[in-house]
Amino acid sequence: MLSIARAAAAVAIVSLMSGAMAPVVHAAEDGRTKQQELMASCNKMAAQKEVKGDDRKKFMSACLKGEVPLAPARSPQQERMANCNKDAGTKALKGDERKKFMSECLKG
Repeated sequence: MLSIARAAAAVAIVSLMSGAMAPVVHAAEDGRTKQQELMASCNKMAAQKEVKGDDRKKFMSACLKGEVPLAPARSPQQERMANCNKDAGTKALKGDERKKFMSECLKG
């Protein structure tokens, strides 16, 4: 026979698990759930920000709670454009020099 304490603990565990599993709704055609999509986005952001250790745990917790705004993922072309633009700014290029640099940079 289960003691009252064990029964209460079992009920608590089941209710916690069912609460965590409740928002399982398919979000993508590849079969991933919204929670999986959110986890992937949060992981990507943490990697981009190079967050590590306890700071990463705090960031991931906040991100999964929706406390961190999720930026839409950039396409490879958008990433290339942002990097080239940043490099052109660092080099203080202007006018025709900037246009030429950007053209060459974006070609790869």
